[in-house]
Amino acid sequence: MTLVLSDEARGMLEGQAGKAMQLAMRLVEKAAGIMGAVRLIPISFAHLDACFYTGRAHLDFIRFLITNGAALRVETWTNNGVVSLADPALRPRSEDPEMVDGAADVMRLYEQLGARPTWTCAPYQHPGGPGLGDHIAVGESNAVAYYNSAVGARTNKYGDYLDVACALTGLAPDAGFHRDENRKASLHLDCTQLPESWRREDLFAHLIGHHMGRLAGRRVPVVSGLPTNSPKDALKAISSAAASSGGVELWHGCGITPEAPDLSTVFTAGELHRVTADDLRRAHRELTTAADGPLDAVALGTPHFSLTEFEQLVKLLDGRKTSQGLPVLVSTSRVVRTLAQERGLIEVLRAAGIDVPVDVCTYYSPRVRGLRGRIMTNSAKWAYYAPGMLGVEVCFGSLRECVESAVRGEVWRDPQLWTSA
Repeated sequence: MTLVLSDEARGMLEGQAGKAMQLAMRLVEKAAGIMGAVRLIPISFAHLDACFYTGRAHLDFIRFLITNGAALRVETWTNNGVVSLADPALRPRSEDPEMVDGAADVMRLYEQLGARPTWTCAPYQHPGGPGLGDHIAVGESNAVAYYNSAVGARTNKYGDYLDVACALTGLAPDAGFHRDENRKASLHLDCTQLPESWRREDLFAHLIGHHMGRLAGRRVPVVSGLPTNSPKDALKAISSAAASSGGVELWHGCGITPEAPDLSTVFTAGELHRVTADDLRRAHRELTTAADGPLDAVALGTPHFSLTEFEQLVKLLDGRKTSQGLPVLVSTSRVVRTLAQERGLIEVLRAAGIDVPVDVCTYYSPRVRGLRGRIMTNSAKWAYYAPGMLGVEVCFGSLRECVESAVRGEVWRDPQLWTSA
């Protein structure tokens, strides 16, 4: 199939806008060919994963762009980095000088390119992002799933460096989830037989997301039985867990997500799976690699904590302090941390012994604050990746279980949680 290009796009491809824009256009053209697109469509927003440094190529690429006059054509925000520019001591340079220095340089260079330094894996928590029906280019997996599903914007997973190329050209291939026909579900997860009280537990969203990803792979699933007032944090948890365990880029929630007012709108044929409590228990076991016992750390905020989650955390602490000497980290974005500071929440958490880092995720190496040993988290994504990334053991639990465990210094389990299931 022949790709139809506008005169402006063809000019970029021929180098009329410089070498950097020519490279970007070549990347978009090549992706279009692979994806079977016959045309390119304009996008209005991009969220870059390429600012997350994993090797020298990331540094060489952004330097080439800046040296050769690259210019972003759409509003462009940044994913979190490997290091924190706000707190350089978070990842000590001594553990991996090349990685730490390279990561900081890459982040500064993307700011120089003109990207908005949001440094978050949860950009959808910030005001001013895309809306329903907007065509965008996103690289971070949970953000892809959230924007497609909970917002109803349209993106494929644009990995490094295609995400940057789309932001520079303002174009994306008209293929995949940009097209209506590819946004229908082929797998239905029916949760209606589970007690409603259990479906309202914060843990449920992480578990159903993990289970969904295992079943769906890269298929589009639809879930029925989610509470009608499911909060944004639950949609975030489902999106991140499903993207981690299975590569889900789009899912629908009946009566919850904007493209699924009812089941028949998004699902006409495919596989039906009735979710049981045993399915969720299995997901819980898969996300727990350690026996319960004394803790070496607690890690929250993957994806980044929202303002609502900070409010819930302070309420659960109820004036108590965490166990002396136990590292408790809650990752978030600069914007959300500022909002939490304005409400006095960060002061309360710091007085309780809790650290609130920004710009980073904590399951990635080099280790944040030397995380080792048995670590508890309420994030299915953190539990899925951390054992392989950090070589740690993970105890997975609800936010309440994590807070009680942080106070006690050892894993505590809610005796009522599984009884209600």
